[in-house]
Amino acid sequence: MLRRLHPQQPLCFSFTAANQAWAEAQMTKFPEGRQASAIIPLLWRAQEQEGWLTRPAIERVAEMLDMAYMRALEVASFYFMFQLQPVGSMAHFQICGTTTCMICGAEDLVAVCREKIAAKPHEISPDGKFSWEEVECLGACANAPMAQVGKDYYEDLTAARLGEIIDEIAAGQIPEPGPQNGRFAAEPLAGLTSLTAHAVGREALNASVGLASVQGDTLKRIDGSELPLIMPWLISASQMPASNPAATMGPATLAKARDGGPDKLTKVKGIGPKLQELLFSMGFFHFDQIASWDASQVAWVDENLVGFKGRASRDDWVAQACSLSGSNVGGVE
Repeated sequence: MLRRLHPQQPLCFSFTAANQAWAEAQMTKFPEGRQASAIIPLLWRAQEQEGWLTRPAIERVAEMLDMAYMRALEVASFYFMFQLQPVGSMAHFQICGTTTCMICGAEDLVAVCREKIAAKPHEISPDGKFSWEEVECLGACANAPMAQVGKDYYEDLTAARLGEIIDEIAAGQIPEPGPQNGRFAAEPLAGLTSLTAHAVGREALNASVGLASVQGDTLKRIDGSELPLIMPWLISASQMPASNPAATMGPATLAKARDGGPDKLTKVKGIGPKLQELLFSMGFFHFDQIASWDASQVAWVDENLVGFKGRASRDDWVAQACSLSGSNVGGVE
């Protein structure tokens, strides 16, 4: 499905102080130069802050991660969890419409949304409080039909109960999530038929519903104040033993090619003209140089090939260079 940015966009976006600190912390999870790996959590936090993902938010995240705007837009438009249009100020309803839910009455739930929220998906209700959409499987097939509202699932729904939930939220209440027909979780409607001993003395609510009830944050957007910001991955990294210095040393290089000029490194599979120029700039001009690399030196080259990391080992340059130079020196086993 083609997804476009909403035609009406705010002029700018900036993270709140708490969200900015959180976003910067996520970027430290990844090695230098790989910060783009944090794009999904950062886009998600931007959406949590605003309710939907705006163009300025996408561009701001791209700038933080040193990515082209288009690359960030590709991610935002690919994943349907990102809302590219405004949503209701109080709640956005995601109605599962896949096979099991459809058979069990999802179309009736959609009809309720059309009647009580808006005639079309992704439209906002006249009071600005609600919006809705039909989504693919949310993974609660044993409790069909169901919907996700905010952070939580409302399962075993009927059209009447969904209408009540909408009214309760509009009145400022938070309906209890989970099964809406008296089930504890996903056991048979008539009661347990096996492991019946577990029904005695159990908690009134299953773990997911119990936590949602205690937290009371079903509809609350994450703002960074929920938990203290901790970065255990940095602690773990600082406690790691020092690496072997020899493993970080690169191969011997040359200031310039030997008499007769450099070898045509593009004969090695995986080395094109641009990569050949990079290797020349690093001091690698000849097949026998590459053929002499040991495993640690290949690892060093892999890490220092800017824009081409991992190519030396992936394409087994050493073996190819040995063949091209007629040398059997070095090599990676």
